[in-house]
Amino acid sequence: MKKEICAKNAPRPGGPYAQGIKAGGRVYVSGQRPARPSDNFIPPDFPSQVRQCLDNVRAVLEAGGATLEDVVQVNVFLADLNNFAAFNEIYSSYFKPPHPSRTTVGCALRGIMVEINAVAEL
Repeated sequence: MKKEICAKNAPRPGGPYAQGIKAGGRVYVSGQRPARPSDNFIPPDFPSQVRQCLDNVRAVLEAGGATLEDVVQVNVFLADLNNFAAFNEIYSSYFKPPHPSRTTVGCALRGIMVEINAVAEL
């Protein structure tokens, strides 16, 4: 059985999808954009966008009963792969060893520099 996760401290979905789903002992976090949940403000710089995305991921995880330490898989979408090293530095301050498995790809993102989704095992 699946249950929708609605986190007050993460932006509302911009389409027909849930912020997250809890099912089968896992929490699935939809792609989080770098929008501040209180007013949808998107920071103009890359480091702030990464931190906001990761804070949003954390908020959805917590609303589903998980933490960053429970994360087993992360997918990262970067608008500019030249930001890969900067991303890794910030990411490492959120995730400690053993790090989750991760895929990072470059792609066109409409008006944002990064988007992140995750899966946590409860």
